[in-house]
Amino acid sequence: MSVPNKINLAGISSDDFLTPEAIRLIETAEELVPLFAERARATDLAGKVPEENVKALAQAGLFRVLQPKRWGGYELDPRVFYIIQMTLAQGCMSTAWIYGVIGVHNWQIALFDEQAQIDVLGEDSGTLIASTYMPVGKVEKVDGGYNFSGKWGYSSGVEHCKWIFLGGLAPKSPGSEELVHTTFLLPKSDFEIVKNWDVHGLRGTGSHDIVVKGAFVPEHRTHKTNDYSDEACQGRVINDSWLYKIPFVQIFQRAVSTPCIGALDGAITEFRSRCAAHVGKHGGKTAEDVNAQAAVTEAIMTSDHLKLVLFRNFADVVKHTKNGEMMPVNDRLLQRAQSSAVPKQIAERVNELLRACAGAGLYRSNPIERVFRDIHQARGHIANNTDAYVRAHGTVMLGLPNADPYV
Repeated sequence: MSVPNKINLAGISSDDFLTPEAIRLIETAEELVPLFAERARATDLAGKVPEENVKALAQAGLFRVLQPKRWGGYELDPRVFYIIQMTLAQGCMSTAWIYGVIGVHNWQIALFDEQAQIDVLGEDSGTLIASTYMPVGKVEKVDGGYNFSGKWGYSSGVEHCKWIFLGGLAPKSPGSEELVHTTFLLPKSDFEIVKNWDVHGLRGTGSHDIVVKGAFVPEHRTHKTNDYSDEACQGRVINDSWLYKIPFVQIFQRAVSTPCIGALDGAITEFRSRCAAHVGKHGGKTAEDVNAQAAVTEAIMTSDHLKLVLFRNFADVVKHTKNGEMMPVNDRLLQRAQSSAVPKQIAERVNELLRACAGAGLYRSNPIERVFRDIHQARGHIANNTDAYVRAHGTVMLGLPNADPYV
């Protein structure tokens, strides 16, 4: 997987989001693919994306795609961000995964109070933020903020970050008994990394546990995660682009499904190269195997279909946001279900690619074997729980109330 497969962008844009700046960044990502592919197996074995990969992403400005211009960012359309993530995943899905879940935090920090932005980005606008949003934090309201503690799992790429977003339940308003999901922002000095990420796939993401023991979090370093009002998103006063008015879940859900599409593209490229050269122990050419022929075309069709849905859906998100409209709940639920289904659909295609490689394809030296593990690991993320989100949409389609608190 040394040469990236250029993502076909023809016909996907009706609103000119592919600016010269966007194209330059996408091309920069393409240039990094061979380098990341060369390091991918070592990344998998080490259980951590190399510092060199993260440095390359930072120097290329790729973490800044969704960052506010006032902090040196580009404020580009989310489709640019996800094209870059898909591109990077052709070389190394673990690198693309942490790129997505770290890079997207430059979008959320723009919604925080200005002082929080200064706290994180004031001395170094390239500072990276990790996260784990599960609302397990123990929250105690005190003067000026909160006492905060707890243990969280699955903080991808946290070893590369100086700050972190952590989830907890806090009062909806002063004195209210109603609790809402809240994002708490903490510096590295306030949390401990418990290195326990020893898993099947996405090994390089280093998605370790996080422990906080009685840290104080000032009020300005909190954000009501699913409250899309201007009052809750105080950063919009200084970051007034339409980009920062997109609902949280519509941005974040794709960060953990889109890299699967790029990884599938990388597997297709590797499979085609392998089939062109491989002759089995019994003298049969893999390229002449009907299973291989079906597997590659079905994989290509799936990749094409998933990209079309991704671009169409975000075009709709952008249109509604620019018009100051909230997308109907049934459409938001459908998009959430479609995002969650990406790893499931790709797993079926990668399964067939690996099967068509036969016994010789099961060695760890075959990059498709790693993609197979990475995709199945991605299916375990809560945002990729296809059954739950398909049912959530079906519930509304059958006349029942929406039960998803994030949509």
